Order: sequence, then C-alpha cells, then structure tokens
Amino acid sequence: KTDGKGAGSTGLQVAVLTKRIAHLTEHLKANKHDHASRRGLLMLVAKRRKMLDYAKRTNPDLYKDLLVRLSLRH
Repeated sequence: KTDGKGAGSTGLQVAVLTKRIAHLTEHLKANKHDHASRRGLLMLVAKRRKMLDYAKRTNPDLYKDLLVRLSLRH
C-alpha cells in the first residue's frame, strides 16, 4: 500500500492535478472562448476523479485525507 507521499503516489498526483485545475480555471475566467483549454480542464477533472475513486477503493484513509487537505467536496 502507498502512504500517499512518494513521487508517483496517488496523493501527490491528485495534488498536482488540483493545482493545474485551479490554474486552468483562472485562465478560463479571463479567456472565456479558449475551448481547447476548456477541453483540457475537463480531461484533468476526469483524471483526478478516477484517481480519487482509486484512492477510495484502495486506501480510504488517504482518500479522506486528500479531500480535507485539498479542500475538495465542500
């Protein structure tokens, strides 16, 4: 099992995706017609969702920790 701290860990990958999602969201607020970036954003969100589902299945404690630390699921 992973502790969510290694370079390839689910936890770190979800954190990196969350940061990229936030950056793209800000970009799209200023560039409403940038549909290529919007598609990229949707793909990143889907990838993060899949990784969170994997974490929930394999390591529920990591999943709960990620939701709290990354302020997901208000």
